[in-house]
Amino acid sequence: MRTGCWPRTRRCRSSSPKQLTGKQILQAIIDGTLPHPPISQTLTFWLVEIGDGFAAFEGEPGAHLLNPMGTVHGGWAMTLIDSAAGCAGYSLIPAGAGFRTVETKANLSRPITSDSGRVRAEAHVVSQTRQVVSTEARVTSRDGRVLAHGTSTLMVVSGEK
Repeated sequence: MRTGCWPRTRRCRSSSPKQLTGKQILQAIIDGTLPHPPISQTLTFWLVEIGDGFAAFEGEPGAHLLNPMGTVHGGWAMTLIDSAAGCAGYSLIPAGAGFRTVETKANLSRPITSDSGRVRAEAHVVSQTRQVVSTEARVTSRDGRVLAHGTSTLMVVSGEK
C-alpha cells in the first residue's frame, strides 16, 4: 500500500487498498499508514478508534466553525455524525466494496461553542444486510452530555472505481 494517497481516488494508483476491508483501511488511517481525509483538517475532526461495527471521532470546535449567532454551525455536528456513522458501517464492509450514504438525520440537542472543547462522536451499527447498513451516532461533550445524535442509512456498493 502506498502512503500519502487516498485508496479510492484517481490520485492513488495502488491495487493494495482494493484487497483491504473497510476496517483495515480505517485502521491504516488511525495508524498513519494512510492520511486522514482532507475534510479532517478543514473541519478539525478525525477518526480515533475503529472496531467491528463501531467508529469514534474526536473534534475541536473553533471560531472557524461559528455561525452568525456565535455558535458552531449545526452542519459541523451533522457532518461529524455522518462521518462516524459512515465509518462504523464501513468497518463491516468487505474488501473491494464501499458504501454511499442514503440518508443521515441529526438532532442538535445542545449548542456547541468555540469554547466547548474537544467533543467525541461514537457510532455503531444497528442493523446490516448485504445491501443496507443502519447506524446510530452520538456527539458528546467532555463531561458526557449529549450535544447531538442521529442515524444514518448506508448502501453497500461493490466494485468501486
